[in-house]
Amino acid sequence: MMGESSGTQTNEDRRGFLTRLPTLGMAGGLLAGYGSFFGMAASYLYPAGNAKKTWLLATHVDNVTVGNAFAFQSPAGEQVVIARLSSGQKQEDFIALSSICPHLGCRVHWESQNDRFFCPCHNGTFAPDGAPTGGPPKTANQALIRYPLAVRGNLLFIEVELTRLT
Repeated sequence: MMGESSGTQTNEDRRGFLTRLPTLGMAGGLLAGYGSFFGMAASYLYPAGNAKKTWLLATHVDNVTVGNAFAFQSPAGEQVVIARLSSGQKQEDFIALSSICPHLGCRVHWESQNDRFFCPCHNGTFAPDGAPTGGPPKTANQALIRYPLAVRGNLLFIEVELTRLT
């Protein structure tokens, strides 16, 4: 009798487990799916810390005359325009701004004759410091992104990201 009772108990335990197995599998799948979803959502809403930035040589100070500008591209692909505003040898005599218009992403360029940055897509204009002065960027109050500059000796350096965050 003892053998029958323990065999019946084992069969019932096994049957109960097999009956609950699909439910347990579905619950585990849901937990894994929701966990993955919330993990991706968190990484999108709260991206990794600051990108690694570094100082790169942009040019020799004497290579840029007052009122002129030149294009610079960072290793991360950032498009920057660097302009010389005055004849001094300090970082305040230069400015580095994104050459991508914040309105629709068109390319802006420096107009020395008008002392402004100009976006040809919708006639957007920006002051020498990147502040919006006309067109859709002014309406939306969208300024050009400014990059830090430093002058060391006769060399002009710009601080940019080394890699683009994805």
